[in-house]
Amino acid sequence: MPANGRKKGKDPVLVVIQLSGGNDFMNTVIPFTNGTYHDARPLVRIAEDKALPITDTLAFHPSAAPMRKLFQDGKLAVVQGIGYQNSSRSHFRAMDIMHTCEPNRIATEGWLAKVVRQFDPDGTNPLTAVNFGRGLPRALAAPGVTATSVGDLDNYGLLTPIQLAQQREEDLEVFRRMYTPAVGSGLVMDYLSQTGRDVIKGAEQLKEAPRAYRSTVEYASNPIAKSLRDVARVHTSGLGTRIFYTNHGGYDHHAQEVVTHARLLAELSGAISDFMQDLRDHSASDEVLILVFTEFGRRIKDNGSGTDHGSGGGAFLIGDRVAGGLYSEYPSLEPSQWLNGEDLRHTFDFRGVYGTILDQWLGVDSEPIVGGKFEQLKPFTSTLVA
Repeated sequence: MPANGRKKGKDPVLVVIQLSGGNDFMNTVIPFTNGTYHDARPLVRIAEDKALPITDTLAFHPSAAPMRKLFQDGKLAVVQGIGYQNSSRSHFRAMDIMHTCEPNRIATEGWLAKVVRQFDPDGTNPLTAVNFGRGLPRALAAPGVTATSVGDLDNYGLLTPIQLAQQREEDLEVFRRMYTPAVGSGLVMDYLSQTGRDVIKGAEQLKEAPRAYRSTVEYASNPIAKSLRDVARVHTSGLGTRIFYTNHGGYDHHAQEVVTHARLLAELSGAISDFMQDLRDHSASDEVLILVFTEFGRRIKDNGSGTDHGSGGGAFLIGDRVAGGLYSEYPSLEPSQWLNGEDLRHTFDFRGVYGTILDQWLGVDSEPIVGGKFEQLKPFTSTLVA
């Protein structure tokens, strides 16, 4: 489907929330009545009477009540069992695969950067894609594609051209340190030598976003809430941003999972709920889709303090045009079906999730971006594409 195959009116917008570290899907959407789940996780399991049921067999973590409410309201789709063949347990490599759709080779371009190139082939708007956080995610990186990274929206528009250039160099250095272990120094340096650096104009435009924004929603003070508030401020300013990217870190729960995971899910679900309310208050939710993803799931058994890297994770699609519910199949907890004797098997290829978003939501041909044709979902009540 061509990128310009849209109805008149608002353009569809994608907000990506990356859960870095490998979110424990089994303790997020919990098979709370399953005996194998409770036996395999004597330390980190969520007690049946504490979980928040959404079906007879599945429940949300008790700290994710706002997400459960979105599910019950029909605005949140749970995509179960996401993964790919021969999944990697390396943070660097697994996240790189999720960012580039290339499980079998090192890629040079991020999947969302390819979308930016289609939306803005001449690079006229440096705010077509905006990342909130330091460094640039690989998903938005490709030679010649400009994506703006903002650490602090309130201060960003106040920076001088020299300070902006310094911040850009710092972001690129973060990118270099982050991705060299996964893809090698040659590819990273090639990208850094060619990436678009036209951020001065973007900074001038972003100055207006905090000034024009008014809201009665009181976001929490944690990083993901602040980032989503910044997304709301930029989106409601009408600056033409089509892709927003955010990161919520800390999900690598090898130890102390019970307390930490509860805190993170409370932060995440509260921030998303506030963000959706903020958009609705501004009549700006109809065109927004949220994708929440992570690089892999965790192993079925706990390790005595947390859980180790695994597979068969999950993702969430959230928005007012989403047909909420359960999609794909929850991976089997039958021990004979465990991958490598310890992991959940994936039941849906992550590239099918991306393809669903590209073809059905953004109106972009998915095959050259995800590297082929993959089974898709039908998670929307309607979209803005023709």
